[in-house]
Amino acid sequence: MNTKVVLITGALTGIGRATALAFAKEGARLVVSGRRDEAGAKLVGELRELGAEAEYAHADVRIQEDVHNLVDQTIKRFGRIDVAVNNAGTEGKPGPLIDQTVESYTTTFDANVLGTFLGLKHELKVMIPQAAGSIINISSTLGQKTAPGASIYAATKHAVEGLTKTAALEAASANVRVNAVAPGPIDTGMLDRFTGSAEKKAGCSVEIFFERLYI
Repeated sequence: MNTKVVLITGALTGIGRATALAFAKEGARLVVSGRRDEAGAKLVGELRELGAEAEYAHADVRIQEDVHNLVDQTIKRFGRIDVAVNNAGTEGKPGPLIDQTVESYTTTFDANVLGTFLGLKHELKVMIPQAAGSIINISSTLGQKTAPGASIYAATKHAVEGLTKTAALEAASANVRVNAVAPGPIDTGMLDRFTGSAEKKAGCSVEIFFERLYI
């Protein structure tokens, strides 16, 4: 079996970082991306210590040229993309819908929805001619239901799941799979920012989240 080539956006922290480390332990060849070059270089060092071939590419998923270049760099380095994980995103500005602004809306949608769209677009341009590949978009349990204070974030994740379903239908005949993973609360920096306090974070277990927050 050929060693898989894996591309991960938003790979420097949280779920993206954990995903990169897990793939490295399985022997994958990796391209990890983000916007903080020093952290990217550090992560690549850790991945190489695990025995993986790994490269870092600076990319802002909100910018089409960056995403195009990221995919192109991956092809130039490894010749193909077997797996792409579109993880980059933001929690936005939690709070009541009436307190949200056009700026908070745009910032969150650009990172979570535009970033996923651009990733899908350029990854599929590689995988469909390959007639093989798997794309995983990182959604959220809030992409299926919602919670108070999460109006914009939940809307972006609903959009991610809509993009995922459409891309899956369009790519299926080329033997390319497109799926979404919808995590519940995970102890990451994003959860810290979203909850805003240790007390709220402590009450954000999966069980409580489902029982008290979902509408």
